[in-house]
Amino acid sequence: MMYSQAIAQKLNIKVQQVDTVIGLLEEGSTIPFIARYRKDKTGALDEVQIQQIQEEAKFLKELNDRRDFIQKAITDQGKMTDAIQQKLDSAITLSVLEDIYLPFKPKRKTKAQAARENGLEPLAVLLLEQKNIDVQSEAAAFITDKITDADSALQGARDIIAEMINEDSTVRARLRKLFETAATLQSKIIADKETEGIKYKDYFDFSELIAKIPSHRILAVLRGFLEGYLRITIAPTEEAAIEMIEDIYLKGLSSAGEHIKKAIKDAYKRLLQPSMETEYRTALKAKADEEAITVFAENLRQLLLSSPLGGKRILAIDPGYRTGCKVVCLDEKGELKKTELIFPHENNKVAAEEIKIRKLVEEYDIEVFAIGDGTAGRETEQFIKKLNLGLPVFLVNEDGASIYSASEIAREEFPDQDITVRGAVSIGRRLMDPLAELVKIDPKSIGVGQYQHDVNQFRLKERLDQTVISCVNNVGVNLNTASKHLLSYVSGIGSTLADNIIKYRKEIGKFTNRNQLLKVPRLGGKAYEQCAGFLRIKDGDQVLDSSAVHPEAYLVIEKMAADNSVPVNALIGNEAALKKISAKKYATEQIGELTVADILKELVKPGLDPRSEVQQFEFANIYSIDDVKAGMEVPGVVTNITRFGAFVDIGVKQDGLVHVSEISHTYISDPSEVLKLNQKVQVKVTEVDTVRKRIALSIKQTQPASANKQYSKSNNKPQTNISKPIVADMPLGDALAALKQKFKK
Repeated sequence: MMYSQAIAQKLNIKVQQVDTVIGLLEEGSTIPFIARYRKDKTGALDEVQIQQIQEEAKFLKELNDRRDFIQKAITDQGKMTDAIQQKLDSAITLSVLEDIYLPFKPKRKTKAQAARENGLEPLAVLLLEQKNIDVQSEAAAFITDKITDADSALQGARDIIAEMINEDSTVRARLRKLFETAATLQSKIIADKETEGIKYKDYFDFSELIAKIPSHRILAVLRGFLEGYLRITIAPTEEAAIEMIEDIYLKGLSSAGEHIKKAIKDAYKRLLQPSMETEYRTALKAKADEEAITVFAENLRQLLLSSPLGGKRILAIDPGYRTGCKVVCLDEKGELKKTELIFPHENNKVAAEEIKIRKLVEEYDIEVFAIGDGTAGRETEQFIKKLNLGLPVFLVNEDGASIYSASEIAREEFPDQDITVRGAVSIGRRLMDPLAELVKIDPKSIGVGQYQHDVNQFRLKERLDQTVISCVNNVGVNLNTASKHLLSYVSGIGSTLADNIIKYRKEIGKFTNRNQLLKVPRLGGKAYEQCAGFLRIKDGDQVLDSSAVHPEAYLVIEKMAADNSVPVNALIGNEAALKKISAKKYATEQIGELTVADILKELVKPGLDPRSEVQQFEFANIYSIDDVKAGMEVPGVVTNITRFGAFVDIGVKQDGLVHVSEISHTYISDPSEVLKLNQKVQVKVTEVDTVRKRIALSIKQTQPASANKQYSKSNNKPQTNISKPIVADMPLGDALAALKQKFKK
């Protein structure tokens, strides 16, 4: 295929693998389907590699389309030459293509165009030759009614030369390399904006090489710039840039050369530097966006794959003080059975509310309590624990629950309930199955991002949707209990088919085998191929329908069973028997050896949920920032990970920040090297600012230096032992400023 060679070389894979992936994508196959069920065709490429192939192919197509446009535009002007065509054919970046096109690009009237119209181009050419001439007398020959003197003629000639230098692709290519290695991003506070823009104090007089500046600082500076507080510049030293251009254009000392030097300086300051600054500001923003989006996607993946409690009868509480606590009782399937409002934080009502809770627990045979961790969450937890009912109590992260409560999805599910009831239901269901509940919420509202409002919103949505799709298909979906919104993320389904599946499920009561999917309106053979393996049917007609084995492979398993003289269900879970089966023996042209090996692994524990089991957690006996004192060591839960540190919930309303320099005794550049979302950690309080409601924490100060190696292994993260001083990627004051956004409710 057209782009396969370039993609294969860049990603260090085989051309055939690229061709196969592009072909499957063009046929309508999804990334989860290709990664799971077409391993033999792709050479076992994973989702990340397949995604990279898709994105590289998209970029190369856009590059080729732009190349074709530029080629046609230059040809239509009658200015195409073999040399220009060769440059176009060899260009591998959009910036190089645009450099080639720049001299031919339609533009508003420039100083150089005006000078050309006044007949000054021959003078510009003469100056560029830099011969030993009398510049003033040569310029005097160009005096007309519009050019009143020799100096005006020379100015016009310099304008033409400056534009030529600006449009010289060699100059731009070398200057671009200089920017990449030596340019700095500089910011200064705009006069009289010091008080208004105080949150950007760290950037009032700031400079850092663009080759080294981390993404969060780029986004912070650009935010200050866009909000009108900071003035920014991106450039190497002016002397270095001008010297580089002089090496190309200046031929020696002469009177003409002095004018070339002036034209070079003008070209750089007026044209090249602003152009390069715009280009690099855009490039830095794109790079910072991608890194911030990657952080968000990584955190979202961990959150979506949080441990599920499973089907339990839950009493869920959305806590509150003045307005009371909304209580709901849910059955094992998450269906709402009862609602109640209690006021356990009003002293004169405590006894009555205790009676209500005990009655609900008994009447609905409650097994677990789920309590939102927002306002009054810890106090409500204490109220429930004092009842001594012997039932587990979980504090549930309620970020985004209010967004769900007011959404159209919630109104569809509970048209007769108010938003407080919907919020309490969401809290309970989130404990049961975080993935199934969180897919109903816009990922941007879940609170695990970094500068998510500053990044490219289209790209953010694209990456987060990809993450949700990957997680949903990785876990698998119960066809008979899944909501429309969960089903819509299953490979090959989407919103319309999900709606049709729900309607058909209501008609037939429940699905008893995967083949019934083919009776769903508008769900054809291709959609069935894509979705069937990710949909589970428990206790159905076909035992394999509860597993991740694709129906196209059922015959292979039946042959295995027949060869071993046992029914299919006798193979399932029989690890000893499955180990004896050779994957190679049952590989066919359609179902290859890698796929058969996958099938054998799946049959050992069919339909196994890849998520870990949920664990209870106890906070320390602190409930507000006023209870927190420097020097305390307390348990906490990681709630958000950024490049500059991790936010940790220690049981008060404000999450504390563990700066990246306070995570490990050994050097780390990224907190995700040793931490993951929802991880339980021990932290030491290093600073408390009750006025600004900020808490600084340390993990490394709770551990001896020798503990880091084991600490890292426990999280399945690679740990570097580079002997370097611990240098923060973000000033502590700047990092703490990020708390302000995190604390907003």
